Amino acid sequence: MPELIALHPTPAPRLPAAAGARAFAQRIARLAVRSLYAELVLYPKPGLVSLVDNGSHADMTAATFMRSMFALRRYFLDITRAGVDDAPFHALKRLGIDAEARMLRATAGINTHRGAIFCLGMLCAAIGRCRARGVPLTAAAVQAMLLQCWGRELGAHSIDAGAASNGAQARLAYAASGAREEGARGFPSVFAVGLPALRRTLAEGRGMREARIDALFALMAHISDTNVYHRGGIEGALGVRRRARAFVACGGTASPDWEARALACHRAFVASRLSPGGAADLLGAACLLQAVTVN
Repeated sequence: MPELIALHPTPAPRLPAAAGARAFAQRIARLAVRSLYAELVLYPKPGLVSLVDNGSHADMTAATFMRSMFALRRYFLDITRAGVDDAPFHALKRLGIDAEARMLRATAGINTHRGAIFCLGMLCAAIGRCRARGVPLTAAAVQAMLLQCWGRELGAHSIDAGAASNGAQARLAYAASGAREEGARGFPSVFAVGLPALRRTLAEGRGMREARIDALFALMAHISDTNVYHRGGIEGALGVRRRARAFVACGGTASPDWEARALACHRAFVASRLSPGGAADLLGAACLLQAVTVN
């Protein structure tokens, strides 16, 4: 699964600059796809599609997600290169729109990765920009670069969402936050919640699977997920946060019965047709940052 990228505070040698930038972008793109795959194969994962079952979804399977990931490989490469080249936000937005169209063609119109296209795509661009400026790849540096280069446009993007998507409708109906609002603030849930939870579990000596479970539950306990509001309204959203917070309060995966409790949560979400897809997208982003950043 994702490996740590060895990066140095000084820029790469100038002679092979074009080839070096291309190789870097290819590596980041592979790690982005691997991060989405890591989220897909994680189990038990409340209400979400995995290799074991379809969670709360009747319209998609793991195979649907695999087709989507295959279609997005070039996007992550292109948007990382765009970040290296200091592309303006409208160019990144166009890459995202084109990627979403490819995703929908690959999945016969099913939205598998819309949030991930935005979230991981912007992170890839910021990572590329850090590389171009010779900035050491720390989580703080990636977030700062994201806001420095495209923060104003991300803020405008967050209030120009229209009302076509389920997430946009949930945001209007319930004042819930979504991917655009996260992006406008530099994805604070990824940097301040998901990634720290993942690293904390690893530091305590548990494995990557447990770390990703803890990160997912921490995100579910923290965010207002428009996917959940769309399916379950206010009561559903409150129920998701309540169950996630209870899991965290019991110690998460440090508890000996964590797997049974996570599985019980999964079954309860399936019974209520709840699916915290926003938290899943942010988990993928945390996995990418864990693989790329040095601290």
